[in-house]
Amino acid sequence: MGEDAGPRATGDLSTAEADAVEEELRGEAESHGLFGLLGVELVTAREGHAVLTLPFDDRFTNLANVSMHGGLTATLVDTASGFALRSVLGPDARLTTTDMNVRYLRPATNDLRVEADVVRAGRSMGVTEARVTNEHDGEEKTVATGGTSYRLFRGEEA
Repeated sequence: MGEDAGPRATGDLSTAEADAVEEELRGEAESHGLFGLLGVELVTAREGHAVLTLPFDDRFTNLANVSMHGGLTATLVDTASGFALRSVLGPDARLTTTDMNVRYLRPATNDLRVEADVVRAGRSMGVTEARVTNEHDGEEKTVATGGTSYRLFRGEEA
């Protein structure tokens, strides 16, 4: 983290605070309409790290083949990255995506898992990296990698 990481840099929360933030974020994820429609589950969100899963569903495959649509992969990267940042900043912090990139490496033909990590949480900008995996021929394989930048809104700005 940089020198302007702010008062809630990774690792600054007590265990009880991290538990409370994670529980609040989990509640938000469980009540979100899009996540319910897709079947997205928040596995963990704490200390700048978030994990989400998305079960494979034939309704969300590409028309040309049987892999999950790339837009869902991008949604996972963005969403997990946002949860990773909010696990550091607290659930009251607000953010908006300013830039996102996703590099697709192989077809996503099974359940997806994304892990996102905070690279930097500054005063006004946050940066993350993410990796999306699924099981392929009995092994965990990376299907996509990505990163996001966010404009952060804290305190009265939120």
